[in-house]
Amino acid sequence: MAKTTLAIIGGGLSGTAVAYHLADLLPPDQVDVVVMEPRPELGRGLAYSATDPEHRLNVPSTKMSLRTDQMDHFNRWLTSGAAPGLTEDCVSPSGDIFASRQVFGEYVVAQIDPLLAAGRLRHVRAWVVGVDRRDSYHLALSNGGTLKADILVLATTHPKAALPKELQALEGDPGLIDDPLAPAALDAIDQKERVLIVGNGLTSADIVASLKRRGHLGKITALSRHGWQSLPHGPSQAETAEDFAIAPERTAVGLLRRVRQAVARDGQKRLTWHAVFDRLRAQGPIIWAALPEAERRRFLRHLRALWDMHRFRIAPQTHAAAKALQAEGRFSSIAARIVRVSIGASIDLTLRPRGSRATVGLTVDRVILATGPAHGSVIETVPALGDLADLGLIRADPLKLGLHVSKDGHALSQSGLTDGSLLVAGPLARGTVGELMGVPEVILWAEHIAREAANQVRLLNAKLAAE
Repeated sequence: MAKTTLAIIGGGLSGTAVAYHLADLLPPDQVDVVVMEPRPELGRGLAYSATDPEHRLNVPSTKMSLRTDQMDHFNRWLTSGAAPGLTEDCVSPSGDIFASRQVFGEYVVAQIDPLLAAGRLRHVRAWVVGVDRRDSYHLALSNGGTLKADILVLATTHPKAALPKELQALEGDPGLIDDPLAPAALDAIDQKERVLIVGNGLTSADIVASLKRRGHLGKITALSRHGWQSLPHGPSQAETAEDFAIAPERTAVGLLRRVRQAVARDGQKRLTWHAVFDRLRAQGPIIWAALPEAERRRFLRHLRALWDMHRFRIAPQTHAAAKALQAEGRFSSIAARIVRVSIGASIDLTLRPRGSRATVGLTVDRVILATGPAHGSVIETVPALGDLADLGLIRADPLKLGLHVSKDGHALSQSGLTDGSLLVAGPLARGTVGELMGVPEVILWAEHIAREAANQVRLLNAKLAAE
């Protein structure tokens, strides 16, 4: 029987989820699924290889799963004898479990390891450092090996945050931590150091919680353009009656107006804003698809920070850590932009607070970059993607969120065409899909990409058999 080789570049959650679901769709005698990932285990990636217990899942365990048809899959594993024991602080006052991200990584490993042992998948511990295409894809690997593949799924890791131009003077300086999620990244920080976190989202919240656990005594300041911090989860409540999929808005302003009206109506029913944002998240692909490209740009420019603050909520334990430090006067969040940086015995920054023409000074000992992945530069920073772009097979999406893909997840070439052999999993497809950072959305998209890939394998095998 004809047999196709399908290579997945990247074995974090996105790539591993595609491989996991492909095992359900195709028998091993029809396809050789190979996952390229230098880490020793599949499924952990950047997020779930974290070892700090304060780096928690941002949603309860009942909403995390590798399978959208079994949303309690992770929770059942978590409460079984197969899972590691949980500490008491993982349970919130409401009874929800907010496990560490490391534990979720162990869950993914527990699901994928039997498939590896059975030969349903292969794991090659290497980066893809080069790609060529002739009759098929020829991959050069960091371990010196090569692999020939008929179909590629791109699921590369999140690129590091880009250093803002205002902080270029700190490049290479020991006072800058530009990758706070790297192992032991915070170890060099002395307990009494004054710390500035540039960014105010989920990563910033994790850093604050980590520093608190370490007994940090110095002043911590988080800085962002608006000064907005990630918000906690709301109470258990009824769903909103608003349906954004009915006559979806065609403009960013119209969407904002509709959201505000829905929140106001819900408030009269004693519902919090969380209900509306839960519906927005669930209907995200429909809402995003209805917005023309120009309106998507307006959304990203004017509303993205507002969306992120409400959408990306933090675990109650993480929220409590920040509140405790704020109450002690050791943590604050400010809305400002950096004007100048001067390096001496310490780091002196000149800031312009939001809405002010005046400037203020801030002196710190350490600056931590937490502005989020630089997806717009992923082609320049990932060698495999750079080669594919040079071959004309992929291009950046026009919103600079990742790669330009069709609505079905096929990479668009520089001529705007697809040939079925190149698919994109994970957040790199969010310029087309919309919301693709949360686990439920990542898994739903991975299931779709697995089905698309399986169809392409069947078509290619039929062609090979006919020849």
